[in-house]
Amino acid sequence: MGVRVSREVTGASPAVRLVKVPADRAGQRLDNFLLGLLKGAPRSLVYKIVRSGQVRVDGGRAKADFKLRGGEEVRVPPVRLPEPGEERAPPASQLDRIQAAIVFEDDRLLALDKPSGIASHGGSGISHGAIELIRAARPGESLELVHRLDRDTSGLLVIAKKRSALTTLQRLMREGGLRKRYLTLLVGRLPEGRLRVDVALLKATLRGGERMVRTDEGGKDSVSHFHLLERRGGHSFTEVRIETGRTHQIRVHAVHLGHPVAGDDKYGDREANKRLREKAGLKRLFLHAASLEFALEDGSRPYVLNAPLPPDLSGVLDRLA
Repeated sequence: MGVRVSREVTGASPAVRLVKVPADRAGQRLDNFLLGLLKGAPRSLVYKIVRSGQVRVDGGRAKADFKLRGGEEVRVPPVRLPEPGEERAPPASQLDRIQAAIVFEDDRLLALDKPSGIASHGGSGISHGAIELIRAARPGESLELVHRLDRDTSGLLVIAKKRSALTTLQRLMREGGLRKRYLTLLVGRLPEGRLRVDVALLKATLRGGERMVRTDEGGKDSVSHFHLLERRGGHSFTEVRIETGRTHQIRVHAVHLGHPVAGDDKYGDREANKRLREKAGLKRLFLHAASLEFALEDGSRPYVLNAPLPPDLSGVLDRLA
């Protein structure tokens, strides 16, 4: 179902639009609805007009992550969008790289083995994230991010090709029906066995726009399970399964355990990172989204997606042996 403009508001702001949210957009975040409506608008611009109160939902202010129900009237202010060809197209080498990263595809979704260093989406000075690149590589296709990975985290990133797949997968994420497994190297000797971390996380944005997360009872419930796989050079190659998908969850929970993720330049151990760089050639965050398991069509269509540990990280383990 397409998005229709209910009417234009005339007078002082003739270009203001009032848009009725179609029923099939129920559950979609306000920022993603606006990004689909304002084709070509930078994500940073969408966040700006929402924060400033220029966007209204049924006459009231709303946050960017507000979940629409369908049927609301959204006030959309006039914005200047890039003219065709004005926004720099991503280099052909990046388009080739993102297409080569596709590890699974069917009629409902595709999965990328996202390289470290590529953001999930653009914004905050990043012109092209994974979703912008795959859209540029496949113009005319309907492609939506199901979830996100940190820029420095490699591994599985799922993109929906159909609205029905997007809403089902997002529901599964909320209900714990999407099982995520990560591989990481933690600094120091993690105790053997399985460790459950159930510690709430609070996200804050520092001056300059940098996001930081800390443990805080007033934050959102967050649960991670750590399982030592083997020791390497005095450090711990570890499997992590998460029940929730909070920003920087594994990284902050690892610090809470006293064993930060190797190569983490935001929350990690600077001296340990330096030694690992010199000894084992670790040049980035050692965190990889290795597998995803879920089922669509009321459980009748199971998916098991895998992305092997990339060569740069497996090489670190070899040099630590």
